Formats: sequence, C-alpha cells, structure tokens
Amino acid sequence: MNILITGPPGVGKTTVLEEIRKILTAKGYSVGGIYCPEIREKGKRTGFNIIDIASGRKGVLSSIRLHGHTQGPKVGKYTVNLDDIIEIGITAIENAIGTFDYIFIDEIAPMELKSADFPKAVWRAMDSQKPVIAVIHQHSRHPFILKVKNREDVKILNITLENRDSITEKILESLT
Repeated sequence: MNILITGPPGVGKTTVLEEIRKILTAKGYSVGGIYCPEIREKGKRTGFNIIDIASGRKGVLSSIRLHGHTQGPKVGKYTVNLDDIIEIGITAIENAIGTFDYIFIDEIAPMELKSADFPKAVWRAMDSQKPVIAVIHQHSRHPFILKVKNREDVKILNITLENRDSITEKILESLT
C-alpha cells in the first residue's frame, strides 16, 4: 500500500509526515527517503531544503537566492537546484528502497519533477514491496503526478485544517 498525502499549501502535510516518522521509529521501524521543509527568512518563505531522512544530509531544493553553478530551472519565483535533487533526493530514495522498512517522499511536485530522474526513483519506490508515504502536489496536472495518483495501489488522503490533527492516526491504521 502506498499512501499519498495531499492538501493546500501550509496545511501541515510535512508536519504530519514528520509525526508519522517519529511514531514509526519509536515502534522500531526504519524510515528512509526525503523531506523538504521550508527555508524561512524574517518570517517569509525563501525556498525549500531537501533532507535525507536517514543520514540527515541536507541541501537546497529551491531558493529565490540560488546563483552560479546551482542555477537551474524556475518554478514560480524559485530556482530549482537539480544537483541536490540528484545527489541527496534520488540517492536517499534509492537507499530507502534497499534498506528501510518505510519510504517517505516529501514531496512529488513540480520542483522535484524538474529532474528527469526523480520520477524514475519515485516509481521504483512505489513498485517496491516497501510502503511509500508521500506528499503529492494537490492540483498539478503534470502527467507524472496524475499517473501516480491513478495507481491501483495508492490511497489518497486530503489534509485539511479540520482533519490534520486526526489524520496521522488514520494513516497509521492504513499501514497496519
């Protein structure tokens, strides 16, 4: 079973994913993959980090301040760092497929999909025997996102302000 978490920006999708990770690791399960928390400066979002859950290795997924060798494609006001998607993100997902009990992917969205190899790693993870819990962009019409949402082995859960405090338990029940 692969679980996809979706919802509007800022509703708490990454927070829910982190809560699930803490509960699973407390129960003795191993979790690998990536999460992409916001980079905030003076109360404003200026980008996103990309972090390997298992190793803690951290890079920049995107930023309004990327220059030089990390200059990559744009998504809105953000410049995407393809190097860190490959070196940290894809490596963490591939490692999780072979090593960990659960694979977390935060997030399957337009920024990450600027890397041609990212969708291949996500698909391999979802085809593995390991459960994948992933945050997926809510309204994207990107063909890969639609393909993932239409897999027969996925359950999509929409997080709202009303259910975000109870959805963690619902997700954990789906995993057992």
